[in-house]
Amino acid sequence: MTIKIFAFNPFFENTYIIYDSSKQAAIIDCGALTTTEQQQLHTYITQNNLTITHLLNTHLHLDHQFGNYFAANTYGTLPLAHILDEPLVDTFEQQCMLFGVPIVAHNQKLGGHLNENDIITIGNIKLQVIHTPGHTQGGICFWCKEENILFSGDTIFKESVGRTDLPGGNHNQLVSNIQNKIFTLPKETVIYTGHGPQTTVEHEINNNPFI
Repeated sequence: MTIKIFAFNPFFENTYIIYDSSKQAAIIDCGALTTTEQQQLHTYITQNNLTITHLLNTHLHLDHQFGNYFAANTYGTLPLAHILDEPLVDTFEQQCMLFGVPIVAHNQKLGGHLNENDIITIGNIKLQVIHTPGHTQGGICFWCKEENILFSGDTIFKESVGRTDLPGGNHNQLVSNIQNKIFTLPKETVIYTGHGPQTTVEHEINNNPFI
């Protein structure tokens, strides 16, 4: 699996493009907000001759869905997320106002829903959906068992966890899901987070002060 990381928008949100030799690709948490960021994303996709087959969201806070409208209309695939986060599409403008972000992007309706243990196939890559509510009620992670890679969104960060003071947040629920659904993965699993650097399951078991 090839993983390309962009840090986009004022929140320095990690947008991922993942693909393999088939050149089929997925965008995870498309946060490209400005036309410059959107062009950076598009240039990488075209230069590498990628076909975007999936637009995936770990959750739908504003910084993780900024680029969904652009990506859906550019690549012809609608975003997928957990149904419990769908209301955050409708409150996109309110989220922007809450965080003082100019409303320069459109919200994008979902094309379908992802559920616990769903398997998403991108070329030869298989991602398993793990539902980890706590940061949002529809928060999910994507686990590639074959390569021991987890895309965690804002569920867990390096030596930190997602905030739980926004609507739908629940700290005890988040910690429980991390302990029972992430810390039970192989210790060598590399975690690609929604913000900041990657980490591993083993490192977080031993060093995360919030769990």
